[in-house]
Amino acid sequence: MRPDEILIIDRDTVERCLAKQDPVALVESMLHHHAAGGTVLPAEGYLAWRNGVGAYTRAIAMLGGSDTSSGRTYGMKLINASVSNPGLGIERAGGFTVLFDPETARPTALVEAGFISAERTAAYTMSTLRVLGPAGFDEVSIVGCGTLARAHVRLLHRYFGAVRRIHVHDIDPERARRFASDVTGRFPEYTVDIHPDVHSCVSASQVLVTLTVSDTPYIEAGSLRPGTFVAHVSLDDLRPEVFERAQAVYVDDLGLVCDNPRRILGALIRDGRVAVPGTSDAPGSGPGRAITGAYGDVLRGALPAVRPDDGFVVSNPFGMAVADVVMGRAVADLARAEGLGVMVDLLGAATRAGGAA
Repeated sequence: MRPDEILIIDRDTVERCLAKQDPVALVESMLHHHAAGGTVLPAEGYLAWRNGVGAYTRAIAMLGGSDTSSGRTYGMKLINASVSNPGLGIERAGGFTVLFDPETARPTALVEAGFISAERTAAYTMSTLRVLGPAGFDEVSIVGCGTLARAHVRLLHRYFGAVRRIHVHDIDPERARRFASDVTGRFPEYTVDIHPDVHSCVSASQVLVTLTVSDTPYIEAGSLRPGTFVAHVSLDDLRPEVFERAQAVYVDDLGLVCDNPRRILGALIRDGRVAVPGTSDAPGSGPGRAITGAYGDVLRGALPAVRPDDGFVVSNPFGMAVADVVMGRAVADLARAEGLGVMVDLLGAATRAGGAA
């Protein structure tokens, strides 16, 4: 491969390559290395604006690197979104991940980021469910019926064979109906119950996954059944008392959560209502609950795993671009090995990765 060649990998190829991978294992390996100090995660670049119809629109550029015994991986994820996109018939978010050569720093691959981002996010949820979730469950509640919901159902089917019922709610009833039809069409063994209100959906099972773009907290602690695990994947679904009353709260990266008061948990930390591990505001000595710690420390045995009993446990991942970079690297390696994708010489003409023009 010449220094100015870059492999371009579209979504179909990404999906084909990830079907041959174990996304949960990829994410867990990254989290283990991250907790041990084997990753680099610079501050993200964030640009927001209002588009022509006044909808919130943004671009996020996130760099990440991983240095492990199996090699070094560096790259950047650029993911852009507008809340008005679904109304246009397109996904809310889309973008690409660029992989860098560790020696020359030249870009070596351009990988469609939407599918990887959704798969990485859902894989993180699957891992936390396996380690922190109820000991046994056969139904799951999902709030928000977009791309991430489809990714979560896809991996639930792959990793949790006992699940047979999905409870769903979306502020757009038609989107919920389309989602239910898609799920039962692909997985006929599933029953999908569409709930007309969010609180009945939340209380319908002991596994709750929030996948919305809400910037206003609305889920109350009283809506959660005893023994519930909450994967708070989206921004601001949980009201403050959920964090303050939880048996345990796990995050993917303490620094990222603390440094972003735009999200509910970061705001609670800023206001002193939730404490960070290692500070004087430990549970029982401060104004609120302390975060239990980073989930990666659970995976490497440095922190106990707390499963819900008569209360509830919250997983609140911020989302780390290094996971997208690592997953993108796995996709690119397999694509090259199988001659997939399009190779482009940035100083010349495009040629097929397999050698054909």
